[in-house]
Amino acid sequence: MKIIVPMAGKGKRMRPHTLMIPKPLIRIAGKPIVQRLVEDIVRVSDTPVDEIAYIIGDFGQEVEDQLIGIAQNLGAKASIHYQHEPLGTAHAILCAKEALEGNVTVAFADTLFAASFKMDPDSDGIIWVHKVSDPSAFGVVQTDESGIINRFVEKPADFISDLAIIGIYYFRDGAYLAEELQYLIDQGISKNGEYQLTDALQNMMTKGMKFRTGTVNEWLDCGNKNATVYTNQRILELNRIEKLVADSARIEEAVIIPPCFIGENVVISKSIIGPHVSIGENCTVKDSIITNSIIQNNTKIENINIDNSMIGSYVDYKGRYNEVSIGDFTSMS
Repeated sequence: MKIIVPMAGKGKRMRPHTLMIPKPLIRIAGKPIVQRLVEDIVRVSDTPVDEIAYIIGDFGQEVEDQLIGIAQNLGAKASIHYQHEPLGTAHAILCAKEALEGNVTVAFADTLFAASFKMDPDSDGIIWVHKVSDPSAFGVVQTDESGIINRFVEKPADFISDLAIIGIYYFRDGAYLAEELQYLIDQGISKNGEYQLTDALQNMMTKGMKFRTGTVNEWLDCGNKNATVYTNQRILELNRIEKLVADSARIEEAVIIPPCFIGENVVISKSIIGPHVSIGENCTVKDSIITNSIIQNNTKIENINIDNSMIGSYVDYKGRYNEVSIGDFTSMS
């Protein structure tokens, strides 16, 4: 099986954290969002993953090398593809046309999930959904009594269904998907200048393809700062197998209230950390109280009291605010 990961967006809602790195590489509990996403897909798949294809913008060689390493650590080949213009979800996926063959899972890299299912590779297609209280903000599906999808609707003004599409799709025949995506572009079938995956899905369904819904126990969004901090909280709470406090971390006259992630070579002194805090590698924290927050790598913090916050990498912060959102390479005191 191949995993296709469209991630070329600029992540504007996550600024300033996406000014230096793409949003899918922001770390949650010590791992980039995209790494957690592909690991979760591998975990629920009974079919070995032989390739992970990333669709990116001009992110630079360092980012590409990191993405390649994520795939290799899962025993898969990595391929890099580029989307130079924001022309919609269908166009983004088609940018990885060379990888669209055989069993394919498409996963947009701004969402994580918790699930206990196993993927059925014999299905024509599976679209993962989650019940939401306000469907008007999402693409939704309608199903018949047997769970087969019979309608796709983008951001319905009137109630159609509360089954929101979370951005993860399985196709038994990737080449057929590529044909339908190419058809949209050849025929100019777009909305507001963007080619939408849901239009291709509707065409495939009209031609007889049967899409089933897959459900997840929890859908975790990483669209903005508050959502990402909450996702970090849930990832820490749901942890079952990962080591959360590195052996090289030095905890000196400090209290750690679990669950927290403490990375390699972190030094924490005279502070109270947690619950629900992630601190990346090579950080130092002194004389501080931190709850429900994410701190990236190589950051120095002193004399702060924060909650519901995100602080980037290479930050030097001595502050007085209770809630902050600080990007990389910032000095504040």
